[in-house]
Parts: sequence; C-alpha cells; structure tokens
Amino acid sequence: MDLIVTLQCQDQPGIVHAMTSAVLACKGNIIENQQFTDSTTNTFVMRTRIETTEGLEAARVALTGGLSHLSPVLTFRPTQDRKRTLIMATTESHCLRDLLYLQELNEMPIDIAGVVSNHEILRALVESHGLPFIYLPIDALGKEVAESQILTLIEKEQVELVVLARYMQILSEKFCAALDGRIINIHHSFLPGFKGAKPYHQAHERGVKIIGATAHFVTAHLDEGPIITQDVAHVTHSATPEDLIAIGRDIERRVLSQAVKYFAEDRIFIVGSRTVIFQ
Repeated sequence: MDLIVTLQCQDQPGIVHAMTSAVLACKGNIIENQQFTDSTTNTFVMRTRIETTEGLEAARVALTGGLSHLSPVLTFRPTQDRKRTLIMATTESHCLRDLLYLQELNEMPIDIAGVVSNHEILRALVESHGLPFIYLPIDALGKEVAESQILTLIEKEQVELVVLARYMQILSEKFCAALDGRIINIHHSFLPGFKGAKPYHQAHERGVKIIGATAHFVTAHLDEGPIITQDVAHVTHSATPEDLIAIGRDIERRVLSQAVKYFAEDRIFIVGSRTVIFQ
C-alpha cells in the first residue's frame, strides 16, 4: 500500500526518529519526506509518503501508537484515494470549467460530489459533465435554510473539501466554523483596495500596473483566511477594463486549481494564521 501520512505537533527532539521507527514497525519504507519547523509558533509539520505491506488500518494503528507520545495531529490517506469535493459557484464559469477539465484529464485528484449554485445559469455545463447540479436560491430560501441544506449534503456525500469557484455569497460564521480549514475561496488581489462591484474597472481607473488573484481558506472574517496560493500579471496603460477582466480570469482559475491540488494531495498545513505548503 502507498500511503500519505501528515503530522503536526509542537517541535521537540526525536520526531523524525519516532516517525521512522513507526514506519518500520508497520513494515513500511519511506519514499518521500518533507518537514518544517515554524519558529514563531514552535510548530513542526511533516508530510511522509510510505510504502507498506500492511493494510491501512494496521498501518494506522502502528503509526498512531508509535507517535502518540508527541500528541500529534495525524492524517492517513492511501495515495489513490481522491478527496470528495463540493464546488459552489454563482454565474461565472471559468474557475469551475478549469476544475472540471483538470479532473477529466486525471490531473486533479478530487472526486466532485456535485456543484451548488444560487443561479440556474451553470446547470447545463455541470450536467454535461455528468455531475449533480444543486440549485439553492438563497434569496427565496434564506441563507440559514440554504446553508443547512448544504451542510446536510456535505455530511451525506462525505465531502472533505468545499471550493468556492466564484461563489458570490458571504457565508455565515456558523457555516465557516463547521467547515474550518475545509473551504477554499478565490478572489482578485485588489482587496482591500478595490472592494465592491467591478473591481477591474476600479483598477483600470487607478491605472494599476499589476493584477492578481489569491486563493485562501475561508474564515468568519471576510477574505482574511490563511493564504494558499497567489499569482500576478503585469499590465500596462493600454489595457482596457475588458483586458484586465480576461487576464484576471486566467489568473483566478490557475491559482484556485493549484490551491485545490495542494489540498487534495495533503500538502497544506495551517499554522496559526498562515500556511506551510510542501510543493
């Protein structure tokens, strides 16, 4: 069995030795290992890929027992297992299309459980890919009812990750808390300088020279969650608002897809208010 093991705990002597001993105890062999100590919080994180002749449960028992004295947070995932993912989108399709395309190419290790939207516009696109389209009109249902239905769906479908692929609704504090560390959002990097409607038009009016996008974890504090990925593009005075929108769409889809892939491959660790990512 090929297995990804992640570990997060307070830094202390003997962590690597304990991991290698635990891997040996489950008849395993370390294929890949990455580690980092955050000096600010004294947090140690490690991502280890192992091969073992034991089954998942036997490996889990051996590794948990061998590492328990560290009081770690551990995760175990067979590398062939894909993260169950729910995508939420409103009307814009570029981020959603990219995720669907990459999954079909087998370049995005997620299993999409369905797409939730507060509009019908994306139904044909989603259903053409053979995926469930869940229409939840928030204005009619109310946010509390809609979010309750989404949480029920997440539990039923055993969803591990929620991706906001240009979902233009503010999630409640209760919803964010229920899925802490499991919701990824994408936004243009003009925030907080260009909040509100038509940010690319605002950027054009101010003559910006760099535009970009940021993928981050969602928290109850709007657009302030731990950052996962970012990218930028240089533009000139000749770029129209429409040019900026087109360039921005391309950056947004690439940045979001990269963040989702990092999550799906267990490469992200949340340490305080920031992330550690093994690439």
